[in-house]
Amino acid sequence: MGIIAWIILGLVAGLLARMLVPGKDSQGLIITLVLGIAGALLGGFVATQVFHVSGIQGFFNLSTWLCAIVGAAVLLLAYNLITGRRTGRRTGRWAGRR
Repeated sequence: MGIIAWIILGLVAGLLARMLVPGKDSQGLIITLVLGIAGALLGGFVATQVFHVSGIQGFFNLSTWLCAIVGAAVLLLAYNLITGRRTGRRTGRWAGRR
């Protein structure tokens, strides 16, 4: 796949992952794009190592899109944990204040 295909795949996979992962999404388009591309790479690597199938086969292949979306969702969850974003609930001492 060419670089334009990777960018499109990453952007769409990142946007779909943002729809799948619950919580408030405050990251921008660039972070979504980076998480999507990295998720596609991560998903393809895991699919190759664990299931012994090529996860990134072509732009119009279903396994490529599934690996990219699942990988992006996993990275988005990790990103939310690292940056301290919660899943929509306000808890703690300052929960009632705005």
